[in-house]
Amino acid sequence: MTDLELPTSDAAIAAEAEHLAHNYHPLPVVVAEGEGSWVTDVEGKRYLDLLSAYSALNFGHRHPALVAAATEQLGRLTLTSRAFHNDRLGAFAGALADLAGKDMVLPMNTGAEAVETGVKIARAWAYRVKGVPEGRAKILVASGNFHGRTTTIVGFSDDPQARDGFGPFAPGFEVVPYGDAAALAAAIDDDTAAVLIEPIQGEAGVVIPPDGYLRAVREMCTAANVLFIADEIQSGLGRVGTTFACEREDVVPDLYLLGKALGGGILPVSAVVGNRDVLGVIHPGEHGSTFGGNPLAAAVGLAVVGLLATGDLQRRALALGDHLRARLEPLIGAGVTAIRVAGLWAGVDIDPAKGTGREVAERLLTRGVLVKDTHGQTIRMAPPLIIRATEIDWAVEQLRLALTD
Repeated sequence: MTDLELPTSDAAIAAEAEHLAHNYHPLPVVVAEGEGSWVTDVEGKRYLDLLSAYSALNFGHRHPALVAAATEQLGRLTLTSRAFHNDRLGAFAGALADLAGKDMVLPMNTGAEAVETGVKIARAWAYRVKGVPEGRAKILVASGNFHGRTTTIVGFSDDPQARDGFGPFAPGFEVVPYGDAAALAAAIDDDTAAVLIEPIQGEAGVVIPPDGYLRAVREMCTAANVLFIADEIQSGLGRVGTTFACEREDVVPDLYLLGKALGGGILPVSAVVGNRDVLGVIHPGEHGSTFGGNPLAAAVGLAVVGLLATGDLQRRALALGDHLRARLEPLIGAGVTAIRVAGLWAGVDIDPAKGTGREVAERLLTRGVLVKDTHGQTIRMAPPLIIRATEIDWAVEQLRLALTD
């Protein structure tokens, strides 16, 4: 087989089963091409992508502006490390800081790296600014959280599948119920460095906190001199109809943790974004990454910020999210027990009588729609922000039919 010849689906899946660690359980489709909201498998069948690589493809597959930025940069320079300056990083950092209304950016690669970086910054700030005694800084996190897969991060997860068998875990974290402002207030003490939460919990099934919760978190953190760290790796960059999910309650955290869509679906790009009084606690040599802030990532990230700067995609996500909600609501009681929608992001709970989330995802696959299940009975929908209303209509009709299969 030459490089230009595609394997059959069976051959590709068999090769993965033989040579890859089995840390994923993907749906049985082998994608070979993508454009916009659609992908094509090795046999030539097309599918509407309603997952967008967990929101990494907010702008669709191979967005022309992003591909052009990557292609141009590939012909010039891809990597220097941070041992030297490069001619793309400053422009990217400035544009992203402006988008977030902040002063500074610390670039990394993956979302988990951004979270780990946020944890280090919070602890350094607690010791160097707040005056917490060394070794006692505490970070409050929420039940149902998903912030990544490193051992530090899974150590404060309450998902047994993420935690079990991977300890011992780092201390310094306390879990409080998500959406419970009173429980959070009770947990804050003099040693609390930060509150780290997802404004909307994606992996948990697009769980939206009660109205006023984010405002309460902001007020509590301000009153107690505690950092509010918002993990917007999935919820940010236009997904929910605003640039950041925190904007749904007119709240500004001390630190944004960004990733996924920041790389435009082309390469991993993440960042911690904040003001100088917080990010300025990190000094040369204390934190870094060989690839973080590389010229290729900066060029693509700058193009991503350019797509979001006008606000057009955010407004589109908001309007199409209302459209998606209106199409999903009639399914409640007809195979669906509940829906949760924020912009173009939806968690759909499947009636167990109709099957598991995985089984419904597999039925949708045969109908040309890609979604992914989570936590047994839920499927997530996160279509590209460029999707058409007619494509949403078609996809929801396929869901209705799949629930009758």
